[in-house]
Amino acid sequence: MARVVLDHLTKLFPAEVGQPARAVEDLCLTIEEGELLALVGPSGCGKTTTLRLIAGLEEATAGTISMDGRPLAHVPPKDRDVAMVFQHHALYPHLSVFENIAFGLRVRKCPRPEIAKRVEEAISVLGLEECATRLPRELSGGQRQRAALGRAMVRRPKLFLFDEPLSNLDGPMRAQLRAELGRFQACLAATSIYVTHDQAEAMLLGHRVAVMKEGRLQQVARPLDLYRQPANRFVAAFFGALPMNFLNGALAASGDALYFLGQPEPGGGNSGLRLRVDPATIARVTAPVTPVILGIRPEHVSDAPVSSPSVSEQSFEATVERVQPLGGETCLHLAIGPHQVLARLPASNGAVASYGPRFAFEMRHAHFFDPVTEKRIGGEGSV
Repeated sequence: MARVVLDHLTKLFPAEVGQPARAVEDLCLTIEEGELLALVGPSGCGKTTTLRLIAGLEEATAGTISMDGRPLAHVPPKDRDVAMVFQHHALYPHLSVFENIAFGLRVRKCPRPEIAKRVEEAISVLGLEECATRLPRELSGGQRQRAALGRAMVRRPKLFLFDEPLSNLDGPMRAQLRAELGRFQACLAATSIYVTHDQAEAMLLGHRVAVMKEGRLQQVARPLDLYRQPANRFVAAFFGALPMNFLNGALAASGDALYFLGQPEPGGGNSGLRLRVDPATIARVTAPVTPVILGIRPEHVSDAPVSSPSVSEQSFEATVERVQPLGGETCLHLAIGPHQVLARLPASNGAVASYGPRFAFEMRHAHFFDPVTEKRIGGEGSV
C-alpha cells in the first residue's frame, strides 16, 4: 500500500496557436493508504492526464508527486511500483490467459513457483478457471477485461491506477465486473485511483470521490457527502440519477421568516413562486435579501396534498407538460411560469390528468447557490 500526495500539480500541453492547453491546474490531492479514490468528471477534464502523470507517462509542468514521502519526479515509470489498467485490455493476442497474466512477473524474473501461485490465485478470484488456456480472441469482452485486471493484480504493486476499465462493456457485464472490482480492491486492501466519467460508478466504488472540471479539482468527499453537500452548482448537477432543478430568484425576509421568490416571467409577470426557506437553512444564509439560485433534486418534489400551513408555504401550482414512466417511478416535467422542473414520484398510471395541479418542494433539502461564483451558500463541502 502507498500514500500518494499530489501537490499543486499542473500539466500544460503546447498549442500551435494561442495559449497552452491546461489539462491539469494546481491540483492538490492526497490518496491515503488502502483507499480507493474515484476520480470523476466530464470528458476532457484532466482525469486521465492526472493518472498518466502519477504513472510517469507524462511529465508535470509544475508541482510534485510523492509516494510514501518519496518524490517521483525523476523516477522512471518501471520503478514506480504502479500497475495500470487501461480502457482497452491490451492483451497479447498470441498468449493464453494464464501467460498474459504471468507475463509481467516473468519479465521481472519472479521464481516460477511464485508465478504459478500468484496467477492461479488471480484466475480463481476473477472466475477465469475455464479460460486459462484460451487466447484473447476466444474470450468475451468481460473475460478479456478480467484477464487485464489479473495481470495488474499479480504484480501486487503499491498503487493501482484504473483508467475507465469498464467503459467498453455492456450494462449487465459492467455491473458484474464493478462488483468484482470492489471485492478485488477490498481483498488486496490496495491503494487505488479509479478514473471514470460515470457518477454512479464513482459513488458505488469510491471510498472518496474527487470531482474535476476543466483541469481543476471541484470537490473531494465521501459519495453521500457529495450528493448531500455539493460545494458548487457543477457538483450538484453532476451527481444524481436525474439532474438537479435550478431556479433563479431572490431571498427576501418577512418578519422572522425567509422566502425564496421565483424569477418573474418575461414582461414582468409574477411567476407565483413564493417558498418559505427551512429554518435550518436560514442559519447558513448570510444575506437577508440577495439574488440566488435555488437547487432542488427531483426526488424532493412532491404532489402530496397540502395538509398544513407549513406545507402550504412550500407548495405551488404547476402545469404537467410531460409524464415519463420509468418502471418503479415516474418523472414529471413541470412548468412553473418561466421555470422548468423535474419531479420524481412513485409509479402511477402515467396519465397527465392524474397529477397536480399543486406540488411542493421539500425545502429542508433545498440548496442555494451564488449566481456569480456558483458556490453553495453556506456550503460545508469545499475542496
